[in-house]
Amino acid sequence: MQETLTVSAEPTVRFSNRVENYVKYRPGYPAAVIQFLQQEFGLNADSYIADIGSGTGIFTKLLLDEGYKVYAVEPNEPMKEAAEKDLRTCKNFTSVAGTAEHTNLLANSIDLVTCATAFHWFDVEKSRDEFKRILKPGGSVALIWNVRSVDSDAFAIAYDQLFEQYTGKYKDSKERTVNGERLKGFFKDGIFETKTYPYQQVFDLDGLVGRSFSSSYSPLQDTTEGDILTQNLTNLFNKYQIDGKVYFNYDTKMYVGKV
Repeated sequence: MQETLTVSAEPTVRFSNRVENYVKYRPGYPAAVIQFLQQEFGLNADSYIADIGSGTGIFTKLLLDEGYKVYAVEPNEPMKEAAEKDLRTCKNFTSVAGTAEHTNLLANSIDLVTCATAFHWFDVEKSRDEFKRILKPGGSVALIWNVRSVDSDAFAIAYDQLFEQYTGKYKDSKERTVNGERLKGFFKDGIFETKTYPYQQVFDLDGLVGRSFSSSYSPLQDTTEGDILTQNLTNLFNKYQIDGKVYFNYDTKMYVGKV
């Protein structure tokens, strides 16, 4: 009988012990996402964007690189500190301690709210009300996720099966990430636009292990449960690697609308 790996933590603290792996191994986002937002909303150097649940600043940096004024709102202190360290030289970067339900931003101050791989942790009704408060009239919200393909190749299938078997939170995480009912309950009149873009990460063994332990459903790496998972990931890599690499294929999903 195989041991089941478990993990539990409140959303605002569950990544506190995963920051290093998160910074190194979490995926970025396709350039097409930023291009769409620019074209759809006419963003320019005077645009104010609130990146809610900004974490270590992965999506925040993409916005800053375009010259926008960005408020990065994050409740988790270690993740917020990592973003501040990486983005401290960006003149348009403002780090804010806050949550989706209480951002600490001024009313009617934001042109666009973005939430990249974060909305699934939010309270739908409270975050919607808060976003309505901080957005300028006519402002919009973009919810973004990298949805990993679980059946694009033999490695993807085996990886998915491994986590279905070894971590009790994995299935819940998959079902919660992009949930149609939550989206309909969040956007005004249940109306939103959906965009999808391909994306890919390439890993050696260290990268695969680091990426896996950056996920909230994984056990902590320096534990007995972590050792079990590391061994299984190593076996998986050795079986499916091609020229020392394996691939994560994603559909980057973006949902855009009013609140």
